[in-house]
Amino acid sequence: MAEGSGRDADIERVIITEEQIRQKIDELAKQVSADHAGAEGGILLVCVLKGAVMFMADFARALGRYGPQLEMEFMAISSYGQGTTSSGVVRILKDLDRDITGRHVVIVEDIVDSGLTLSWLMKYLQSRSPASVEVVALFRKPDAIKVQVPTKYVGFDMPTEFVVGYGLDFAERYRELPYVGVLKPEVYARS
Repeated sequence: MAEGSGRDADIERVIITEEQIRQKIDELAKQVSADHAGAEGGILLVCVLKGAVMFMADFARALGRYGPQLEMEFMAISSYGQGTTSSGVVRILKDLDRDITGRHVVIVEDIVDSGLTLSWLMKYLQSRSPASVEVVALFRKPDAIKVQVPTKYVGFDMPTEFVVGYGLDFAERYRELPYVGVLKPEVYARS
């Protein structure tokens, strides 16, 4: 962790380093590329805002090195409100800007926790007649899963502790950290 940073001072410990994230993204990009070699029309990456934006940028660059033609789309959905657990009620805040009929869609997700929102999103996208819908998630909290979602590509399994960094936030803060760390309990207790 960088010395003197106020944000770093709020982190109890780092559980996934910047280098580990970089290596895992490269591995995931190789897997997705190999599985979609020759896919007609290439791959349409769908980033789930806001948390997945860091992962999307790095994953798209890595995937581009391995050859598949790719395009990017962005969706914003909400099921959290102001709480820290999924409500299961999903609202679309920003929908796709294009038709996905016949496309090979890969949802780029930062973290799978309850699975409720992601399950809804997969059904929603499948209703729009793509050739396929798969998920690549950099993080997953297996102990928090309430609905099993077929997540084909997963980077890291994480503890149920309150983690932030690399897109994961607490009250819209800490997303920019280049690593993932456990937030000190006193930080979220005072909110």
